[in-house]
Amino acid sequence: MNIDELKSVAEAIVAKQKGILAADESNPTIKKRFDSIALESTEENRRRYREILFTADGIERYISGVILFDETLRQGTRDGMPFAELLSNRGIIPGIKVDKGAKALALCPGDKITEGLDGLRDRLAEYKQLGARFAKWRAVMEIDEHDLPSAYAIHANAHALARYAALCQEAGIVPIVEPEILMDGAHTIDRCEAATSQMLEILFGELNAHGVLFEGMLLKPNMVISGMKCPHQTSAQQIAVATIRCMRRYVPAAVPGIVFLSGGQSAEEATDNLNAMNTGDAHHPWQLSFSYGRALQAPVLAAWKGQEGNVAAAQRTFFKRCQLNGLAREGLYSRVMESN
Repeated sequence: MNIDELKSVAEAIVAKQKGILAADESNPTIKKRFDSIALESTEENRRRYREILFTADGIERYISGVILFDETLRQGTRDGMPFAELLSNRGIIPGIKVDKGAKALALCPGDKITEGLDGLRDRLAEYKQLGARFAKWRAVMEIDEHDLPSAYAIHANAHALARYAALCQEAGIVPIVEPEILMDGAHTIDRCEAATSQMLEILFGELNAHGVLFEGMLLKPNMVISGMKCPHQTSAQQIAVATIRCMRRYVPAAVPGIVFLSGGQSAEEATDNLNAMNTGDAHHPWQLSFSYGRALQAPVLAAWKGQEGNVAAAQRTFFKRCQLNGLAREGLYSRVMESN
């Protein structure tokens, strides 16, 4: 394990004004995205769409890393340049999603466990050779007002995340650890904070037990937020206060950065909430950044519509979303900028 390399990559990913593009959608997920613009999910269409994102002018000013899917890491531009090489040449660090998805947890109705540990050591070695310098593993947990996620599901997923993270660092790859409490449902922000707190407390105990170097990893959690069906929706400021309070209680100061996922938030909401966390005079022990998928890509898909004549407009849209989130990293974003 090269400690200096791990620390250097982790710190570069959360550099000032920068964050991560999550372009690691599985084929079934990208099909859903393409269905929204009536585009067939062929390998070439998937390749072309990622090429449009990765070649957009100026994004390296605000995007420090890109999480790729297995297929995408093996693809390249029309000219034959591998995407990992293209990104590296632009100063953007290539990453890779390594989990195999969430499945039902046996004997625990409603709970899920993420699979993919079998053979992971060998896959990480191959991904490192293909150019990946960081990885991501997502543990997904549904939430209700009482029973979900169960204590067992939290422990099982925390243990799997820690095993994954240890294997990554052994391979010289920075692990992004993603424990996601879903924002589906009608739960309150208080219930979300309680479940997120439980998960983070157990998670960092497992990471420590597995010998994971906190300085050489990043955390990708959900924001503490009301469920989408909750009748009482909170403000960006309330979300920021609850989220930072939760992170301060459970995330060690040694972790270089927290790269929040956007979940089911709109592009504007995700940017607004990130901005609220970075506003004011408060000094946090870690960088507060973003690792957004839909919140960066949904406007791009709407602009592109699968048509070559719309590529330039789609790339301008993508650059703007990257720029706005870069500003949110510094607490300098305003909703007024959306219409400029």
